[in-house]
Amino acid sequence: MSSPGSVPPPRPPALDPATVPVREGAGYPAGLGAPCEKRRKQALGDAAGLTRFGVNLVRLPPGQASALRHWHAREDEFVYVLEGELVLVTDGGEQVLRPGMAAGFPAGKADGHHLINRGKGEAVYLEVGDRAADETVQYPDADLRLERRGTSRVFLHRDGTPYPPRA
Repeated sequence: MSSPGSVPPPRPPALDPATVPVREGAGYPAGLGAPCEKRRKQALGDAAGLTRFGVNLVRLPPGQASALRHWHAREDEFVYVLEGELVLVTDGGEQVLRPGMAAGFPAGKADGHHLINRGKGEAVYLEVGDRAADETVQYPDADLRLERRGTSRVFLHRDGTPYPPRA
């Protein structure tokens, strides 16, 4: 029972993001993840039991990027800025996104994108994407491609040679 004046904790299907584990970094092969090594994500969709699309709450400290610039072959991606200011970088150039602004990236559109926090404070955004069973992610600025088949994920060089597994 909660004490007088206190708010009881949410019960499913509601959830408190503060109770969702935080993952820091991006899991890229060694030597490639520095631009996003301090990125923090919370898989809200997983915590809510969602299986058809994912929702992540992402926090980017100043100087950090959301990911290496990339595009998805089979998955749509959508971001909505909650706090701070982010620079959206695409093949078409750069533009600033502020709270209340959003951007969408259709599957199969070869337009590499990512967000960079060039501000002085933390930026926070929601990231939403569907969960294709098989996916290829291209990284136009790096010698990198991700192949996902079911639960298997492998990072490859452009020539198809696999990167060594992370230790």
